[in-house]
Formats: sequence, C-alpha cells, structure tokens
Amino acid sequence: MERETQINAASIEIGDLEVSRMREALGVITRGMHDNPMQVAALGEDPEVRERKLRRMFDAVAASEEPGQDRQLLGALGSDGSILGVLGMQPPGRCQPGLGRQLRVVPALLGLGPRPAGRVMKWLGTWSKHDPKERHWHLGPVAVDAHLQGMGIGSNLMRVFCAKMDAAGETAYLEADKDMNVRFYEKFGFEMVGEEDVIGVPNWFMIRHPAQ
Repeated sequence: MERETQINAASIEIGDLEVSRMREALGVITRGMHDNPMQVAALGEDPEVRERKLRRMFDAVAASEEPGQDRQLLGALGSDGSILGVLGMQPPGRCQPGLGRQLRVVPALLGLGPRPAGRVMKWLGTWSKHDPKERHWHLGPVAVDAHLQGMGIGSNLMRVFCAKMDAAGETAYLEADKDMNVRFYEKFGFEMVGEEDVIGVPNWFMIRHPAQ
C-alpha cells in the first residue's frame, strides 16, 4: 500500500521539532524542495546531484545556527511520529547571518563547485537586500515530503504558524519562487511587496501583518 493512502489529515499533529530530529527534518526539506526553480537554477539539472548538493547546503546552514536563537522548526507529524512536513521560522533580528555564521557556511558552499557556489551566494545576497527593515519573523523553508505534497499538510503547518503570529502580534515575511506558492501564501494573508529575477528565476517577496 502506498504511504499516501495511509495519511489521515485528522491524525496529523503540528508541534515544535526537537533539535535531536534535525537530521530527519533536513531530509524532508531536501526531498520536498530539490525541484524548486531556485534549486534547479543554482545547483543544476541533474536531480540526484542537485539533491546531494542541496542537502550539503542545508546541513551547513543548520550547523551554523545556534539552537534556540536562530531558526525554529514546526513539524507535521504522522500517527507513527514520522515527520511529514517542516516549517522553519527565524525570530526578529536573526534573519541575516553575522560574520561568524557566514564564515562557518562558506566552506560548504565552496564545496558545491565554483558555479553553484557563486550562484547560491548571489541568490542569498539578493534575498538579503529585500529583507524588511521593520521587525518581523522570517518564514522558511516550508516543505512537505515529495510523495505527500498536495494533501493539505502545508496548509496545516501554515495555519499553526499564522495563529502563532497573530497571538504574538508579529509580522511575518517570506520569499517565493513559484507563482503557485504566491497564491498559496495569499490565502493565509500574505501580500506581495516586491519581485525580482534572481539568477534567472522570478522571485516574489511577501509580508503578512497580524490579524487585528
């Protein structure tokens, strides 16, 4: 029986992921995002090579972050406790890496190869220029395991995230590289505040203010 047929939406639990489950979470993120336009443009057409490079990149970013101070993760958990989807969020003031964190990531980026490393650095540099000056939580990545997409898991994660933002009276911000994702985030109150081609891929920048 395919795993998809075993997923019961009512049994999915959304909660904070412990640091001990980071490796599992990164696997879900890598599988769920390796075909995104930005990943293809930066890391190449070969899906297996791209997935390996993307995992190396995510591993390096995760290793550079300080638990509890940088990215926080929500997980969508199945009835067996497995991670079906992941939503990352960075608290205000932690979106852009400091010099020390940048230096910790550089070796892994260079290990991607000259062209991918250059494209990833340009990508991240462009995104940093769009980061709002106003206080905000930075949403991303949001990923559902590849074989479970389109089943409402991402929506469940977003509902919990938005409820957290509303309860705290906080603004949220994100980047999107698919027009279908723009429409998805608009359903949760995000509005477009900018757009730009980044390494040849249309990108949209979106913000959400807390519900009154």
